[in-house]
Amino acid sequence: MGETAQPTPVTDERIKEISPFRKALIRPELGGMVGTVAVFTFFLLFAHDSGMFNAQGMMNWSIVSAQFMIIAVGACLLMIAGEFDLSVGSMIGFAGMMVAIFSVTLGWPVWIAITVTFVLCTAIGGLNGWIVVRTGLPSFIVTLAFLFILRGFTIFLPQTIERKTIIGGIKDVSEGDWLAPVFGGKIFGGLFEWLGDAGMIAVFERGTRKGQPVVDGLPMLIVWAIVLVIFGHILLTKTKFGNWIFASGGDAEAARNSGVPVNKVKILMFMFTAFCATVFAVCQVMEFGSAGADRGLLKEFEAIIAVVIGGALLTGGYGSVLGAALGALIFGVVQQGLFFAGVESSLFRVFLGVILLGAVILNTYIRRIITGER
Repeated sequence: MGETAQPTPVTDERIKEISPFRKALIRPELGGMVGTVAVFTFFLLFAHDSGMFNAQGMMNWSIVSAQFMIIAVGACLLMIAGEFDLSVGSMIGFAGMMVAIFSVTLGWPVWIAITVTFVLCTAIGGLNGWIVVRTGLPSFIVTLAFLFILRGFTIFLPQTIERKTIIGGIKDVSEGDWLAPVFGGKIFGGLFEWLGDAGMIAVFERGTRKGQPVVDGLPMLIVWAIVLVIFGHILLTKTKFGNWIFASGGDAEAARNSGVPVNKVKILMFMFTAFCATVFAVCQVMEFGSAGADRGLLKEFEAIIAVVIGGALLTGGYGSVLGAALGALIFGVVQQGLFFAGVESSLFRVFLGVILLGAVILNTYIRRIITGER
């Protein structure tokens, strides 16, 4: 018997083939990956002898990067859902002040102060989202209003209650509290002591801390950043809710017609953004032992820039939490790296403007590839 002829595969002419290069190009993380490699290469060449890459130097820029990461995760998911939150910076200042007022001024246990602050701030985030979806107003306008409202309360409340805009004493009242170390403690202290004894990291040579490692643990700020990045990535890429986030930002009306609860998704993303801002605020308050009315200034823009560098489209429906984390890492490395390289620190703002412009141009080109526009 003769061989059976195999059917010739039929190619659907409606399917547009994309080259491997373009497939790689449309990955959201690409810009962040390229930027990270470029930034590390630059500072390895020009700041390798400055201490930037020893244990203490690495901890310095890791802490700064972690700060950016925490708020970038929330901003990333919200932007993919098609919305913006310009009240993030004011929320940081407001949340920190609420912890201070509740714990120091009113004398509440710190764990209650932190819990109530999280509930209050997350509710305000939900209110932001509810106003946006109910009125149809642009989130840019609604959250811009809350930027001023929250900042105003952050200044007014301590001035009215304490006659000052900075409230200290938080470290004293948090002594022995069970929840405070979750935001202001350190872990793996024994590991760093072992690394110091083994000569793998530097130790203090004199004084009361002689023989102790210069880095004595991993701050909870960094732990929170890692946990939130992992959570955000899994939520976005491995769950049905993640698909809803993409759908809500890509085409809200089509998503509604497909059964996606768009309004619920958007409100929850506003609440998550507020939650991330509150995590940042509580970690900051526990680190400094005080709350100031000026905390969090411009953080909303830095979060958005980190997300854009990470590949998210300003139009929504496209982005990556890992890309946003890389954008935050770039921020932290550059901000600290300029100091180690002996460059004027004010040039950091110049860098932000240049890299934002470049990221928007790249993202616009990627959007055209995805949509087939010319």
